[in-house]
Amino acid sequence: MPVKNITDESNNKMEKVIEHLHEEFKGLRTGCANTGLVENIKAECYGSMMPLKQLATLAAPQPDMIIIKPFDPSCVKEIEKAIKNSDLSIAPMVEGKMIRLSIPPLSKERRQGLVNQAKHSGEQAKIIIRNIRRDAIKELEKKEKDKVITEDDLEKGKKQIDDITKSHTEKIDETVKHKSDEILKG
Repeated sequence: MPVKNITDESNNKMEKVIEHLHEEFKGLRTGCANTGLVENIKAECYGSMMPLKQLATLAAPQPDMIIIKPFDPSCVKEIEKAIKNSDLSIAPMVEGKMIRLSIPPLSKERRQGLVNQAKHSGEQAKIIIRNIRRDAIKELEKKEKDKVITEDDLEKGKKQIDDITKSHTEKIDETVKHKSDEILKG
C-alpha cells in the first residue's frame, strides 16, 4: 500500500504543476483578445490587492478588444492604474464606468519572444516534475531500506513513477506546442 500512496501523491503533485502551467499560459498574449490576459492582474481596492476577476466583469466581445466593467464604479481608477503598471503594454481607455482595452496585433519578433517564454515556462514545469519524481523514488528507496516494502515493490514503484513522469512530461510538451502554435497563428 505505501507504493500506491507514493505514486498517487506524485501523480497529484504533477497534475497541479500542469494546472499551474495552464493558468500561466492564460496570461500569455496570442494576438486575439482573451480575458485570461487580465483576470489575474491585481488592483488595490478596499485596502487590499485583488485580482480583476474579483473586481469586475471581464468580456472579449471582439477579437481585438477586452471590456472591463467594475462591480463598483469607484474602483475604475485603481483598475486603470493596475493595467498600466502590468507588463501587458496596453493602454486602458476609460469610458465612464468601464475600461476598454484594444489588443494590437503582435509583431513577428514579439510572437517569437512569447513562444520562447512559453517554452521556458514548459522547461520550468518539467524541472518541477523531475524533482517530484526524484523525491518519490528517494521515498520508495527509504521504505525498502526500512523493510516497509520489498525489493520487488521498489522496482514496481520506480517503474510506475517513471511512467507517470513520462506521461506528464508529454502533457507539458503538448501544452507548450499548442500554446506556441496559438501565438504564432494569432
